[in-house]
Amino acid sequence: MRALCLAALMVLPMLAACGREGSGAFAAADAASIPVFHRAIPDLFVSAVSGRDCSVVHLDEGKPYCTEREPPPDPPTYCTRSLGIVDCWVNPQVLPGPPPEVADGPRALTPAQEANRTRRWPDL
Repeated sequence: MRALCLAALMVLPMLAACGREGSGAFAAADAASIPVFHRAIPDLFVSAVSGRDCSVVHLDEGKPYCTEREPPPDPPTYCTRSLGIVDCWVNPQVLPGPPPEVADGPRALTPAQEANRTRRWPDL
């Protein structure tokens, strides 16, 4: 559904007439796309070509026009219970027979999470 709406907004300016009515229709479609997609119609083209999230809304918020790719998160520290406190280790491989962690959780991003983090925009 989102792909159909995106395609309709991209084709709409091409269907407009060359006169004032055509420019009015484009301006109306452009103004309507900002609250719906958080980007103007030219931003949709730039985002589709570059694969990055580009928008004039970012400029209004004081951010760069196109968002930068986020670096992967740092691996979490390895924390174990001790006498009354919690000890955290950067390199748990140096521990002899590593004890169980305080909170057992994922040590890194799953392949699905990494694919979601690095996918191109728009995800159609």
